[in-house]
Amino acid sequence: MQLPLCRYYSSSKSKLGIGQKLGSRLQVANAKYERFLQRHFPRFYVLYHTFTKGFRLLFQDVREVKVIKTRMLTKGIEFKDLPYRDMEKLRQFRRDMTKAIPLLLISIPPFANYLVFVLMYFFPRQLLIPHFWTPQQQTDFQKVNHAHRAQQYWAVLKGLESAGSHVKDGQLKRSLLDLCNKMQSGVHPNISDIQAIRNLFSGPPLGIKRMNANHMRHLCPLFFLTSYLPTPMIASRLHRHTLELLQLDRSLSRHGQHRLEDSELRLACYVRGLDSGGLDINQCREWLSQWLQLSSRLRESEASLLVHTMVLLSANYLTRRNE
Repeated sequence: MQLPLCRYYSSSKSKLGIGQKLGSRLQVANAKYERFLQRHFPRFYVLYHTFTKGFRLLFQDVREVKVIKTRMLTKGIEFKDLPYRDMEKLRQFRRDMTKAIPLLLISIPPFANYLVFVLMYFFPRQLLIPHFWTPQQQTDFQKVNHAHRAQQYWAVLKGLESAGSHVKDGQLKRSLLDLCNKMQSGVHPNISDIQAIRNLFSGPPLGIKRMNANHMRHLCPLFFLTSYLPTPMIASRLHRHTLELLQLDRSLSRHGQHRLEDSELRLACYVRGLDSGGLDINQCREWLSQWLQLSSRLRESEASLLVHTMVLLSANYLTRRNE
């Protein structure tokens, strides 16, 4: 005798109902727990809420990156041909994972996770990725990170000035030294001033793999890279990050900077060397337009100029705006 169809579904329906009830009760319990923390342990609640939100954002990034990677694989799309937001997502995700994975590996041994939590509490800027920063920390840490980067600006300018002594072409040498003198006098350069020296950056003395080792080490903090590596590794990493930035610029030019949200616009300026937190959005837009005007004309062989432009267009920009 054939059983009624309803019997085949009653079990699954009851399980679904139990699952929904259990999920609902967990949500209620979690909400009560959060209210308890917020009322009795407000500082811990901020950390708890930040970490919970951070993991949600991280898992969301993982899903988005998986979709992008799948589309690249199935449709044969190369990184340089990606839309701007996809390219920026992959670039930032790689940097975040480079920072996060060592911390995850440290936490694997038994009870090591307690030590990791202590380290994360006392060294959030050094150990945590932005997903796990509070809004105030994001603002503060960005300023601190930019301050470390800006400390190298004048060393980079001195390196450019020193490289001028190895330039044989008289016109190029004068253009380079004039630009260095302008920068050291607090003058914000014109795009034409920078374009006038672009030929110096495709070979010695300022090509990305042809420059002085000390000069390369001063460039590392511009990309937040460590300078405590052998010179060939530093040159390779600088070259890779500079080409990636050039590809990002080309994708942004196709996308159109006018289509960026304000937060994306500020981030784009910050990635390229500018402390965008102290500027209004129109100033950010003006600065990024200048940057793209220059980078859109560069060949990959001249990519070294791009990393130097992080200094040339940023060092005196606020000074020019405040005149």
